[in-house]
Amino acid sequence: MLAIAVTDDGQNRLPEQSEQDPATPRVLSILSVVLERLVNRNEILSLSSGGGAPARLGKNLDAFHGVRPPAITIAKYLDRIYKYTNCSPACFVVGYVYIDRLVHRHPGSLVVRLNVHRLLVTSIMVAAKILDDVHYNNAFYARVGGVTNAELNRLEVEFLFMLDFELTVTSRVFESYCLHLEREMILWNGTTTLKIERGIHTTNTIEDIAEIPIEEDMESFSSTLSNGGLT
Repeated sequence: MLAIAVTDDGQNRLPEQSEQDPATPRVLSILSVVLERLVNRNEILSLSSGGGAPARLGKNLDAFHGVRPPAITIAKYLDRIYKYTNCSPACFVVGYVYIDRLVHRHPGSLVVRLNVHRLLVTSIMVAAKILDDVHYNNAFYARVGGVTNAELNRLEVEFLFMLDFELTVTSRVFESYCLHLEREMILWNGTTTLKIERGIHTTNTIEDIAEIPIEEDMESFSSTLSNGGLT
């Protein structure tokens, strides 16, 4: 699984625990913590490779790189995806499995701030297509994620080929990742009773949402990732 070592550097310190909306799946909170720790560690590794800015290690993920990191946090981005797409909580676990597979298939690649958001929206969208009986299309996920439809289509194809189209996640593998995330939850807030959600939506409906607001911290994300500013 994705390595998430904690270093002595202050950047890897866990965020303060805050009150969570009861309607928000617990998996979103713990996944955001796990990914923040992973990204912070990888940013340090990138800097240690030389140069004053994070180096582009793992060029296999270049397709997912933006020009600069989006302002929106991982936690808020996950919340946004869940709020508007209403995908199953299990989609976030399976999306995490897919990112983990991708990194292991391409060990030189690092999940960093320049690519983590686009990896998330792509992996969760693919997971929703596999798991949920009813789901939104690419154009809708693109609006939610702050990228163009054409770009998300391209990212999806890139993602699938990098995984060699191996999208099956057995119940045993799924449960092992759930247990891994629950152990991280224990390390995060010390609780031993909370379990992350494992449910899959089988009767969810698709609503026609006329407008998806672009929050203030999404503006730089859109302008960076949606217009030809890739390198």
